[in-house]
Amino acid sequence: METVGVIGLGVMGAPMAANLLKAGFDVVGYNRSPGPVDHLVAAGGRSAGSIADVTAQADAILTVLPDSPDVEEVLLGTDGVLAHAREGLLLVDCSTVRPGTARTVADAARRAAVRPLDAPVSGGEQGAIDGTLSIMVGGREEDFIAAGPLFDAMGRTVVHVGGDGAGQTVKAANQMIVGGVIGVVSEALVLLEASGVPADSALSVLKGGLAGNQVMNVKGDSMLARSFEPGFRIDLHHKDLGIALDVARATGVATPLTGVVAQLLTAARARGLGSLDHSALLLLVEELAGRAPAREVRA
Repeated sequence: METVGVIGLGVMGAPMAANLLKAGFDVVGYNRSPGPVDHLVAAGGRSAGSIADVTAQADAILTVLPDSPDVEEVLLGTDGVLAHAREGLLLVDCSTVRPGTARTVADAARRAAVRPLDAPVSGGEQGAIDGTLSIMVGGREEDFIAAGPLFDAMGRTVVHVGGDGAGQTVKAANQMIVGGVIGVVSEALVLLEASGVPADSALSVLKGGLAGNQVMNVKGDSMLARSFEPGFRIDLHHKDLGIALDVARATGVATPLTGVVAQLLTAARARGLGSLDHSALLLLVEELAGRAPAREVRA
């Protein structure tokens, strides 16, 4: 496996492709807008003019796309990857989509003699830049092993979690936890500030105790500064919790806390916050508490 085609060079896909380049892979990129492809070429990668073009050149295809319809179009469409794939192509979908979509793609891929893996990632933009992503992989064990060098270039924690769609199910659980933690950290910060306690000092000690968590480590300072440049947008987290609630409904599992967080994200989007980082949920919590943002919001 020498040539890797990357389709989707957005906030996550671009740094993931850059790390594949650093690991010595020949990386061919395709994106709907040309700017990210130009950056990849400047870093030593190559460009493709179409999905057919990138598929024809690649030993493995990596997709990093926004949602299930995008994955279905790019992979299953009449001019999609599977329509042009060679036998034995390794297909690694790092998008976050419905588990059912992942299983549909896997079935179609195997009919085309392609080796599919659903491999959503966690760690945000900084994790993608640093090559420290957590990657949860569904599919066949032998295909997971074959994709090992790709995963090693992009992630630090890489686990085969089960069969087709299992990676997406684990990612849904991941997003449930992250959303809930962002919500309760937001409430804690508002409580501290309303009580007149210096939130920065409080955050320092909280990080070192049982309450310490990755959200506070990665997002805490920017939340205090009301700086919400998107590493992962509210719009996308809203979509992901919709997936989680769909899985819960299908399995008969009650998820009341996730339902509340999903409604808070819906309200945040209705207030025009959807393009901000998901930590901007803090702004909605402030509003519910009757407290205006203490500082200028920067995005």
